[in-house]
Amino acid sequence: MSRTPAGSAGATNTRTAKIRTSTTRTAGKAITPWNKKAGLVLTTSLVMLATAVPAGAVSTEAAAPEVRMIAQSTLDPQGLYFVSYDGLVNAASYQQSGILTHKGFQYSAWYTADRSAVVARRALGTTHWEKVTLPHRLSVDDSHNTISLGVSPDDDRLHIAMDTHNNPVHYFRSEAGLAGGGGAWRPESFGTVQRTLEGLDVGDMTYPRFVVAPDGRLQLSYRTGQGSGNGVLELAEYDGTWRKLGSWTSSTGEYRANGGTSATRNMYLHGLTYGPNGRLHATFTWREGDESVLCDPGGLTNHDTGYVYSDDHGRTWQNNAGKRVATTGGGQQVSIDSPGHVVHHTDVDHALINQESQAVDSTGQPHVLVSRVPEEATECVTDFTAQRRSQGRVYHQHRDADGRWVETQLPVPLEAFGRSRIGFDRADNAYAVLPYGRILTASQSSGWTDWTLRFDPKDFDAFGEVLVDDTRAARDGTISVMYQQRSHGTTPSPVKVADFRLG
Repeated sequence: MSRTPAGSAGATNTRTAKIRTSTTRTAGKAITPWNKKAGLVLTTSLVMLATAVPAGAVSTEAAAPEVRMIAQSTLDPQGLYFVSYDGLVNAASYQQSGILTHKGFQYSAWYTADRSAVVARRALGTTHWEKVTLPHRLSVDDSHNTISLGVSPDDDRLHIAMDTHNNPVHYFRSEAGLAGGGGAWRPESFGTVQRTLEGLDVGDMTYPRFVVAPDGRLQLSYRTGQGSGNGVLELAEYDGTWRKLGSWTSSTGEYRANGGTSATRNMYLHGLTYGPNGRLHATFTWREGDESVLCDPGGLTNHDTGYVYSDDHGRTWQNNAGKRVATTGGGQQVSIDSPGHVVHHTDVDHALINQESQAVDSTGQPHVLVSRVPEEATECVTDFTAQRRSQGRVYHQHRDADGRWVETQLPVPLEAFGRSRIGFDRADNAYAVLPYGRILTASQSSGWTDWTLRFDPKDFDAFGEVLVDDTRAARDGTISVMYQQRSHGTTPSPVKVADFRLG
């Protein structure tokens, strides 16, 4: 088990030798990692430990909850389909949220074959979806231009941000009460498309994600700047009207590796999530703007797991040890030089993917899934996409009650390019939904070390990444997984939702 004392991992941003003196928990067993430079030897074969548990074959010793599919529904038999950046615009794991639950109704959104944006709802426990086609069509074949949903609890409005990648957002806001089950589900309830947030011009943006605080306020996180490798994150807040809080990250500073130096970067969020006590948690990876820091041009410049939190709704930010490192909208901001923000070191040469997944348990501790090519597999990734598929593994990282970060390797190979999702049920048992809709669970009683494959779909034929309603499992013990079936070229394919009962 690799335990990093709070704040200690952020002492330097210079690439260090890949020698691990601590242990990493793999498939529930502590092993010593192998490293060519250090001359260490594995005590147990990673390949043997990584063998997937067949669906339905559950260890009698595992306390991890079982998973049972209880329903499946088709949102659209002819969903828009094209592959861009190795992903689909209707099922990109980094969109938050493409499917969510509020006051007994579940909401989802996607683009249909004619490029129209569709938003739908259903009463929980049913498979009938009411659908509305919005007056907007996807403007470009870019999988970044997803549809993100949010609800403002104070007025029960549904907010929709879409079709943006370094350009002004396309935004809809529903009538008050609509997201609480009231009003008519019709196009007129959403008005016309706006290029601002109800008159608030926030400029060009990417990755809009809505975040709801325990006190009911709705916030919007988004990226501005010059894009990947040179961008900043900003916040806006809604209390009946939108107002801008400003930027809270910086793209500047120096990062050195492999004889190269990068002077700009972008923070990619794994998640921005409120805990039950009102603390806002942010985990992330950095992507460098200069590829000279790579050991090979075929890699990607993502590195490290960073963590900061805010106790004042994103106005100020503290590192893992509780030291203030940033103020939103001015002054010092979270940067590569912020002390104590790195809680798990991963260098640029291991195909770490950005924007994976974060969740917060009932005690207020953050958890994150990340995926990468293990250090023991290679010291230099030369083909980011291919080696993630052939060598990639998924890791659960979480902060314990003492402020230390613990990493556990899941016992199922990634076998995909894309990202996975993590969440919790009412008893703080964890679930992870991997590409293609594979579901693993881990029990709180084990300290989330007994990860077990509980569902391995044989007929989903999902493209890869899937969306998960992470607002539902803690309410009624159900996981809803939204996915699009694999197709070819630009041939439309079905978009579906599968419901699973935990336990």
